[in-house]
Amino acid sequence: MMKTDNDDTTAQEGQTPSVDHFSGVGIRVSFVGKSSEMKEMQQLSGGQKSLVALALIFAIQKCDPAPFYLFDEIDQALDSQHRKAVADMIHELCSGAQFITTTFRPELLEKADKFYGVKFRNKVSHIEAVTKEEARDFVEDDTTHG
Repeated sequence: MMKTDNDDTTAQEGQTPSVDHFSGVGIRVSFVGKSSEMKEMQQLSGGQKSLVALALIFAIQKCDPAPFYLFDEIDQALDSQHRKAVADMIHELCSGAQFITTTFRPELLEKADKFYGVKFRNKVSHIEAVTKEEARDFVEDDTTHG
């Protein structure tokens, strides 16, 4: 049973309760290591929110791994240093699971094993295997994701 904060109703475990807010549940983080500088999720930048979400996913993956993960541009809001750290973490965890990622940034390419290019021609997406060098050239040539 799970108690929710709306008129003391309960939901059986495994069911999704019909409330948007759970009493006593929250996330506070510090990016400088000082508990006095803890921030609520609403106070974080887009990149910081991405890092918190990824940290939660990676923590769950270590405890209860899934066979594969599909990440769509998870590095979009991150700076180069954090993109490299995410690539390193995925590389560390990939022996126990498959990670499929999309990116327009070079850092995730460095640790990847396989590369696919998706091109839109004649109103249809075409997918083809490409080399690491071709993938690198594509992300370096891309100017739409500054």
